[in-house]
Amino acid sequence: MINEEEVRYIADLASLKLSKKEVEMFSKQLSDIVDYVEKLDELDTKDIVPTAYTIPVKNVFREDKVKGSLSLEKVLKNAPEKQADQFRVPKIIEED
Repeated sequence: MINEEEVRYIADLASLKLSKKEVEMFSKQLSDIVDYVEKLDELDTKDIVPTAYTIPVKNVFREDKVKGSLSLEKVLKNAPEKQADQFRVPKIIEED
């Protein structure tokens, strides 16, 4: 059972603000998911061969070939900010 406190904790980790109604709803939904997974754990799968795919898979990738390339000047032409021939982007890591 996933309780409301755990839902609020998970939401906080994801920087989500949830209403009381959403917390209640997600608590129920996540609990249902965990209950279903626990039910699947009860199945006897000892004679089932583990598989990554249900159908045979072959490599469908093509060889990488450079068809054309932009100059550094063209690449950085519309960049809002640049520094030392690189895009400059804002820091996105949140610190407590």
